[in-house]
Amino acid sequence: MRRVIAQMRTDRTKPGLCARWLDILALGLAAGFAAVPGRAHWIAAAAQVVAADRSGQSDFDWEIGTWATSVRVLRNPLSGEAPKWAEYRGASVVRPLLGGRANFVELSVEGPVGKIEGGSLRLYNPHSRQWSLNFASLRDGMLTAPVYGGFDGRGRGLFYGQDMLDGRAILVRFIVTQVSKSEVRFEQAYSTDGGATWETNWVAVDTLR
Repeated sequence: MRRVIAQMRTDRTKPGLCARWLDILALGLAAGFAAVPGRAHWIAAAAQVVAADRSGQSDFDWEIGTWATSVRVLRNPLSGEAPKWAEYRGASVVRPLLGGRANFVELSVEGPVGKIEGGSLRLYNPHSRQWSLNFASLRDGMLTAPVYGGFDGRGRGLFYGQDMLDGRAILVRFIVTQVSKSEVRFEQAYSTDGGATWETNWVAVDTLR
C-alpha cells in the first residue's frame, strides 16, 4: 500500500492479475526485499502479540473468499498539510496457497481520482510464528518493503516494518481487525519519530459477498 499512496495518480493499467504476479512477488522476496535494515526491533514488537503456545498458520483462513471493499487513502501523508483523502470501492479476492501456509490477495478498487490494482502475498514462517505481508501495485510491478507480525488469537493482527517515503526513513504499522465473520478492517499508519506518534493513511473495510 505504501507505493500506492506515494503514487496517487490516475492508474490506467489494464485490470486483472495473473499467475506472473506470484512470480514477481516471489522473485522480489528472493532478491532481498525482505532484508529491511534495522527491522529487528519492530519484528520483535509485532511478535509480542503472537501467543507463544499457538501456531498462527490458520489465522487468515477466515478471510478466504470474495469481499466488497471500500478504501480511504490519504493522498498527502506526512506532509503537515490539511489531510486530503480519496475514496475507492471495488473488490478483494483472497486465495489460499501452499496448503494454507500462504495466501494471495487480489485488490481492485476505483474512485473519482483513479484506480488501485495490486496484490499482496502473505507468507507464514512456522519458526518465528509470524506472517510477512508483501504488497505490489500493478502500476509499477514493484514490491513494497514487507511488514511482519501476527494475530493475538482474538481477531486482531499487528504488523510492523520499515520503508522510505520521499527519501525519508519511516516506520510502518499495519493492523487487521476481524470485526465479525463477514467484516474486516485494515489500517495502515506511518511514523517518523520511532513509533511515538502515528499518522493513519489507509483505511479499508471488507464485507463478505
